[in-house]
Amino acid sequence: MSKKPEKKETPPAAAKETAKPTEAPKKEEAKGPKPTAAPKAEKKPKKAEKGIYAIYKCEGDKATRLRPSCERCGPGYFMADHGERFTCGHCGFTRYKRA
Repeated sequence: MSKKPEKKETPPAAAKETAKPTEAPKKEEAKGPKPTAAPKAEKKPKKAEKGIYAIYKCEGDKATRLRPSCERCGPGYFMADHGERFTCGHCGFTRYKRA
């Protein structure tokens, strides 16, 4: 009862090649002086090292702490240095530096 769809006839390969759209002729680009490269920017100075090197200073056999520990949280929680104050990232305690 169901009918098969009829196959459409395809044109031969030779007809496909001749049916290409015509291409517009390419314009010649104006040849002028080439743009010069901008001078390279100077290298930025390296940022201070982060991580363990910013917290401790090693002198011989001893390691000294460079930042204070938090008064509420205890040893092991260092306070961040924000210029005019020290702040604990764990509890939010803030201690201002003396002027």
